Amino acid sequence: MSSLPVGILLAAGQSQRFGSNKLLHPLNNGTPMILATAKKLVSVLPDSIVVINQQLIPYTRQLEQLGLRVVINEHAINGIGNSIACGICANQDATGWLIALADMPQIKTETMTQLINKLKDGADIVAPQYEQQRGHPVGFNQRYKDELIALNDDVGARHIITKHQNQIEFIPTNDAGVILDIDKESDIA
Repeated sequence: MSSLPVGILLAAGQSQRFGSNKLLHPLNNGTPMILATAKKLVSVLPDSIVVINQQLIPYTRQLEQLGLRVVINEHAINGIGNSIACGICANQDATGWLIALADMPQIKTETMTQLINKLKDGADIVAPQYEQQRGHPVGFNQRYKDELIALNDDVGARHIITKHQNQIEFIPTNDAGVILDIDKESDIA
């Protein structure tokens, strides 16, 4: 069992508000959003998984070349909770997991490193906090495995976080990227 948590990049969403698959949309530097986010995660957690839907299967090779293990969620339509469970099931023996969202490419690697270090030091649940707002990615210790695997809805791990709010260690940050997700094309600018 590695002492580092496993990174789980969630990339199986439906991009309904965006109009097309937003994860394939190029950012200002021309890199598709999913690859930009994946590169950052792998740079701090080389043992990372990306959970994709059927639509992204053609990008499997590129994701694997970045060092990610690709997991296809056949039930992605069930929502983000199902994708979290899929990612946890793919590496149940990890000491913990840092769960990142593929539509949040602005998060700094330094922020991810701080969260990883807190998990390595034994924190139960860790999350960045920007101007009093909880952000992403969120890290969970191994003891939450069963609750994470039981997820199967479109609210993610929100109720686990609420249920265990006294166990959350917030990491204050000046990284606005932790609250900036891209839902519409205008969000990219």
